[in-house]
Amino acid sequence: MPRSSQIGLLITAVFVAMATGCAGYQIGTRSLYRPDIHTVYVPMFESDSLRRNLGERLTEAVVKEIELKTPYKVVHRPDADSVLTARITTETKRVVAEQVDDIPRNIEADLAVQVNWYDRRGEFLMQNSQFNFTPLEFSVAQTADFTPEGGQSVASAHQEAIQRLAEQIVSQMESRW
Repeated sequence: MPRSSQIGLLITAVFVAMATGCAGYQIGTRSLYRPDIHTVYVPMFESDSLRRNLGERLTEAVVKEIELKTPYKVVHRPDADSVLTARITTETKRVVAEQVDDIPRNIEADLAVQVNWYDRRGEFLMQNSQFNFTPLEFSVAQTADFTPEGGQSVASAHQEAIQRLAEQIVSQMESRW
């Protein structure tokens, strides 16, 4: 048998083994997510901040991220396969740089969020890959700078931080390797 035929046969065998799921390999983004979860219920996130609508804005951003980047379907009923809850625990502002006459030039807005994702049995699903234990909740935080002189506001900084938080939260919904 010529060498090129042997190589062709080997490539065909490898392709068939991969296509049939040999050794548990999967192709595509579906392999990044839990196969036992299909639906996620996302109730309105709570906020300890006195600023209005932060919880609602974060909920909306997370729902959009889940629909866009995961195979999960967001449903509006508590009997889903899983429930994702969150609470904005901290919302602060601090001056990073100021002019000579104490006028703020650059301000930093911070948001911190505690997140829980659990299944119908109450088992915690969101696991931080940096730790070997399963925490009771997962915390994420984001910071966004804004410059009032440039026409930016705390609302625009919050929106930037909220978008980053949503991406961070949804990325933690991936299965651990």
